[in-house]
Amino acid sequence: MSQEHPFAPFVRILGKGKQGSRSLTQAEAREAMEMILDGQVEPEQLGAFLMLLRVKEESPEELAGFIEAVRGRCGAPQALTVDLDWSTYAGKKRQLPWFILVALLLAENGIRVFMHGAKGHTPGRIYTEDCLALFGIDFCTNWDEVSESLDTTQFAFMPIAMLSPEMSRIINLRPVLGLRSPVHTLCRLINPLLAKHTVDGVFHPAYGPMHQKTAQLLGVENGLTIKGDGGEAEVKPDAECDLQWTRGSDYSTSQWGRYYPRRLVKQDLDTADLLGLWRGKTADEYGEGAVISTLALILKLLNKADNDAACFSLAEQMWQSRDKERY
Repeated sequence: MSQEHPFAPFVRILGKGKQGSRSLTQAEAREAMEMILDGQVEPEQLGAFLMLLRVKEESPEELAGFIEAVRGRCGAPQALTVDLDWSTYAGKKRQLPWFILVALLLAENGIRVFMHGAKGHTPGRIYTEDCLALFGIDFCTNWDEVSESLDTTQFAFMPIAMLSPEMSRIINLRPVLGLRSPVHTLCRLINPLLAKHTVDGVFHPAYGPMHQKTAQLLGVENGLTIKGDGGEAEVKPDAECDLQWTRGSDYSTSQWGRYYPRRLVKQDLDTADLLGLWRGKTADEYGEGAVISTLALILKLLNKADNDAACFSLAEQMWQSRDKERY
């Protein structure tokens, strides 16, 4: 190739040594990601680009530009609205994904919840997509199905493979690259339907501020990042939980107190217990505490109560009043 490839300048910006390299601007990041999504990048360039970003650590401006590009290519209808965008990409390893019950409980109470996620990129984890069938819920393959599901049940789940096939392909490069790439963070923050409330989870505390500063750049009105169990947006009921908040132009941090004063013993994982707990046929102290604690926190994000105590009171009431025969 005698002429320089159009994507080469983006690799050079990131990799020109300690003195010459820099982060991409938001506009540059958007252009670079548009080229990736449009299949205009060589495999060698993509690998170099992703790993240079990984070593440098992506900036909020870069993430915002990447997300703008993905939103522009995913085809989400502007007229389709939701109350809460909930991303679920980590998968659970030590506990069941109890947060699924929280999302379904919110939907039962009239909150339109759009959930998106990935599965299979890390062996030995339980993914949201695989658990929905327990409740008779199919994932959505297109935006018409998302709209119908939201109108019918107030809940919809779309896999990243349907939302953005190229992002899904890159996520699944983890075993090839040996490391997570910025795409893992990017996907958590897509919020394709531009919900006014967003929630996502992180495992490493350092990523929390990055998530919420990116949310600010993207104009998220009410954003919450939870250092949750396994990297998902789920509160551990037997431990304090670190939180990162965005309320318009205001950014803040706080801690969410433990629901139980003592640590609970880990139990064997059986996904059937998710449905069993909803139906009241399975007793799981940790699971019930995780549901109530996480629900109370989401109610705070949604501004449904005046203070934390009121959020917990409302969460307990909603949990006790659930339709146990719904699923």
